[in-house]
Amino acid sequence: MPEATRMNLSAGVASVIVAGLLVVLKLWALGETGALSVAASLADSAMDLMVSLGAIAAIFYAARPPDEDHVFGHSSAEDLAALGQSLFILISAGAITWAALRRIILAQPERLTAEGSGIIAMVISVLLTLALIGWQTRVARITGNKVIKADRLHYLGDLLPNLGAIASLWASSRFGLIQIDSIMALAAAGMLALGALKIGRAAWDALMDRTADPEVVEGIATLARNWPGVEGFHDLKTRMSGSKVFVHLHIELDGDLSLRAAHEIGAGLRRTILLAYPQTDVIIHKDVADR
Repeated sequence: MPEATRMNLSAGVASVIVAGLLVVLKLWALGETGALSVAASLADSAMDLMVSLGAIAAIFYAARPPDEDHVFGHSSAEDLAALGQSLFILISAGAITWAALRRIILAQPERLTAEGSGIIAMVISVLLTLALIGWQTRVARITGNKVIKADRLHYLGDLLPNLGAIASLWASSRFGLIQIDSIMALAAAGMLALGALKIGRAAWDALMDRTADPEVVEGIATLARNWPGVEGFHDLKTRMSGSKVFVHLHIELDGDLSLRAAHEIGAGLRRTILLAYPQTDVIIHKDVADR
């Protein structure tokens, strides 16, 4: 197994282990405190566990070559999983919002308990998250893996709900400000919902064969435009599928070139595109240039 793949897998396994520990830790903290802000952070960690499991599956799946039934590979499974994850997140955010609003409108909202224990649990959660982010940063810097980079960004975003839960527990313990817990929970639920909509939209766009990022398309066009021996190009088409970008390109060559020379020009351009954009799958057609 290549060293880069081993490092990617180690980061994926680490994220699954940390997410699982956080779920158990926050379940205990929720039982001790009854804090909605902890419940929101718990829902976020449960989502993290699903995303991390999906990430490590994607790393394994990406290593599988296309087969007879899936000639373009299996990357669309990532988008289907992402749609399911986004639906789960939206339901969780809705449940937390309902519970928080219910507590806010009650004349005597439920008091929190064992805030000190909850704070300790959430501080441990923050430290575990920071340690994981540090390892993911190192792996992503060495391997450039997009899945690890995305997982790292997700865990960076998780720090705010954790800190919010600590703040609400402290305010409840120190000043008796019970309502802050519900307010923090509403803010965390809003962040969850926005993240779910972003994930869901990206997955939907990929399933609908949306074109790649304009910067990627323009970068590929620039490479084709300036490649030696290429007199022109047309029908540059791209589509997203999971973490892959499928590229179809027609290049125009001198009709008097030998087959070997034409092949070398196309193969050289394809290798260069793959080096510049490793997440791509490139097919280049060769046409005779108009004189």
